[in-house]
Amino acid sequence: MATAQIQHITIDCANPQRLAAFWSTVLGREVVDDWGVFVRLAPDDAGTRLAFQLVPEAKSLKNRVHLDLSTDSVGAAVSEFKDLGATVVGTNSEAGITWTTMQDPEGNEFCVAPDH
Repeated sequence: MATAQIQHITIDCANPQRLAAFWSTVLGREVVDDWGVFVRLAPDDAGTRLAFQLVPEAKSLKNRVHLDLSTDSVGAAVSEFKDLGATVVGTNSEAGITWTTMQDPEGNEFCVAPDH
């Protein structure tokens, strides 16, 4: 059986440059490619890249895939992400872990949890 590697996790959006700038700051990863309709961030240590692709339709339902971020200071991270244009959806707890669900400037959900 053939195997594959993840090349990009691609997020559809109305403004790839704006969303790439948001995630570049959140993740501390440089924007390395911008083809107008498709923008990529530098890869993480595992080689995976986030990419942002222009699409004509707006987001209408909950994401089926989302990013889970971990940090040593959830409160500080949530505050900083809000300053960058993110919004808080809510706080959840399960299996002894509490996390904050947020939306990026285009409404894509992501979660922020403590390192564990």
